[in-house]
Amino acid sequence: MLIDGRLIPRSQVQPAAERQRGVTLIELVVTLAVFGVLFALAMPTLTNWIRNSQVRSAAESIQNGLRAAQQESVRRSRTVVFFQTYATPMVGAPAGWGGRSWVVQYVPAAADPAPAAPEPVVHAARLNEVGSNRILVLGTSTVGNVAAVCFNSNGRLLTTTPASNGVTNADCNAALTTFNISHIDGADRPLRVTVDLGGRVRMCDPNRPATAPDGC
Repeated sequence: MLIDGRLIPRSQVQPAAERQRGVTLIELVVTLAVFGVLFALAMPTLTNWIRNSQVRSAAESIQNGLRAAQQESVRRSRTVVFFQTYATPMVGAPAGWGGRSWVVQYVPAAADPAPAAPEPVVHAARLNEVGSNRILVLGTSTVGNVAAVCFNSNGRLLTTTPASNGVTNADCNAALTTFNISHIDGADRPLRVTVDLGGRVRMCDPNRPATAPDGC
C-alpha cells in the first residue's frame, strides 16, 4: 500500500476503527470504583480540615476584635468595651454569652460632644460570616462566663464595671478572660484566645503543651 509516497505492507496498516479504540464499560466502572474508594478515604480528612479552618477563622476574628478594642482605648483615652451579642451589632445591642456577633464600643466621657451619628460603635463583625453557624465562641474567666471585656484608657483590662458603660449585661470584672472556640460537630484543633490583666491578647492551641510557642 502506498502511503505518503512510501510503500508499506498492508499487514502493517491498522484499520482506523482499531487505532481509535475507546474505553470499555468494564474499564470505566473500575476507574469510577477506584475514584470512589479514594474519595471515601479522603472525605474525613477533608471534612476535618474544613472544620479546623472555620474554627481558626472565628478565633482570628475574636483576636482581631479584642486587639482593635485595646487600640481604640489607647487612641481615644477612653474605656472601650468588646462584647458578644445575639442582636444586630449596633448601638444598644445587649451583651450575650456565646453571641454570634461581636462589637467594639467606647464609653463617651461626660465632656465629650454628642455625636451626630451612633459613633460609639467603632468595629463590629458577624462570626457566622467568617466561620460557620456551628462554631461555638464561649468566654470564661475566674468569675464565671463572660460576654464582654473592657479596656481602660491605658489598654489594660478593667476589673470593675464602670457605673455606666453603655452596654446592657456587659460586666467588666474579669482579671483574665479566655474565649474558647470549637466546632459543634467536633474538630481536632480547637483554639483559645486569652486576654490577661495587662491587656495582652494571644491565640493558642489548648491541645498543645504550654511550653510550645502556640500552646496554652
